[in-house]
Amino acid sequence: MNEKEIKYMVDQQRSFFDTGATLPVSARLNALKKIRASIKKHEADIHRALQEDLGKSDFESYMCETGLTLSEISYMIHHLSAYAKEKRVHTPLAQFPSRSFQKPSPYGVVLVMSPWNYPFLLSMEPLIDALAAGNTVILKPSAYSPHTSRMVQHIVQECFDSSYAAVITGGHEENTALLNQHFDKIFFTGSQRVGKVVLKKAAEYLTPVTLELGGKSPCIVDRSADLKLAARRIVFGKYLNCGQTCVAPDYIYCHKDVKDALLLQIEKQIKKQFSDHPLNNKHYGKIINQKHFERILNLTDPSKVIFGGEYDRASLQIAPTVMENVTFEDPVMQEEIFGPVLPVLTFDSLEQAIRKINSLPHPLALYIFTSDKKAAASVLSHTRFGGGCINDVIIHLATSEMGFGGFGESGMGSYHGKAGFDAFTHYKSIVDKKTWLDLPMRYQPYQNLYKKMLRMFLK
Repeated sequence: MNEKEIKYMVDQQRSFFDTGATLPVSARLNALKKIRASIKKHEADIHRALQEDLGKSDFESYMCETGLTLSEISYMIHHLSAYAKEKRVHTPLAQFPSRSFQKPSPYGVVLVMSPWNYPFLLSMEPLIDALAAGNTVILKPSAYSPHTSRMVQHIVQECFDSSYAAVITGGHEENTALLNQHFDKIFFTGSQRVGKVVLKKAAEYLTPVTLELGGKSPCIVDRSADLKLAARRIVFGKYLNCGQTCVAPDYIYCHKDVKDALLLQIEKQIKKQFSDHPLNNKHYGKIINQKHFERILNLTDPSKVIFGGEYDRASLQIAPTVMENVTFEDPVMQEEIFGPVLPVLTFDSLEQAIRKINSLPHPLALYIFTSDKKAAASVLSHTRFGGGCINDVIIHLATSEMGFGGFGESGMGSYHGKAGFDAFTHYKSIVDKKTWLDLPMRYQPYQNLYKKMLRMFLK
């Protein structure tokens, strides 16, 4: 689709939004129910597409993509009426007589740009939140996951006219053409590099932006941790989707006294969860494409690999891999790995670990495994990160009850549930001033009596 066609679609959506058709709660609920029915109808097709793009098993596809999407729809349907209501707030005495309230209002025409690593979930969730808030939406899924992108397009076309919600596929040219348009809100999930481009383009129209980026999320393991349980949960979170998860533990940062014992447990867990030959495991996925496959291999130092390291260029698979004796200066620590390679670094004290983490770009997630509540509280209070877990990994994003997002280098803004509704909503602050009384104190000429009254009201 060329830029002229894209501009026409944006204009069509703006005209449709201006009719007010997206504003009634009943229309929003109907839109959400249409999507839910279509997802259930095409669930098997969605899972086949995910298998084609990323080698995901049916179980993993439901657990991490369609199931979470359906959960978000159900949550939004249940809460939408309450979220869309005007909220009355306290009115100061100085503004008597009046009523003050906040009115949730959609931004208008929204652009959602989604990534390839969870191509269904991360396309549909922001779409759901944007429609629930009353917007029209143009969705641009990733060109790197073409099978899933086509399924997303099919579902949206089945549910909506393009003036309400539309999907534009393609690559760099389409992305550039979209970012040249005037949207009322942009929601982007992807890399920091592209996020900077999106933010720069949005600035031309002063368009508000939500950025869901990434970063090197640390996983701290202190001396008091249950190492067997820690290893089990770390292995699950790190190698899920072959490490292609924005909140996967990027590296382990453990106390030097427990490193050897932890590595032993991690090796056991990799074998237990993925077998002795992970590349032959039909439930183990693949790297998205050749470019990322080679990038991950280039970050891996074979001399520091203590487990795994096998790979298959034909299938784009890299076995779960562990590296030790890694330093913060190594290539693998210079960028987000986004693959099944787990570096292990050590610290002498928790205070040292906190100082080091705070000297690095703010990560999207942080995890700590400990049995010491004071240690956990210290890490949570003194480190800066988007979100995380105590004694687990990644599951903090799997709920609609909490907002999910980063800050600084890992993003801005959040979504999921109420936070998702808020991400696509402007709250108008309104005072409804009554006409049956008009106090004279604010009008000139000012009088000493009114000055005393004003001090009484505003103190």
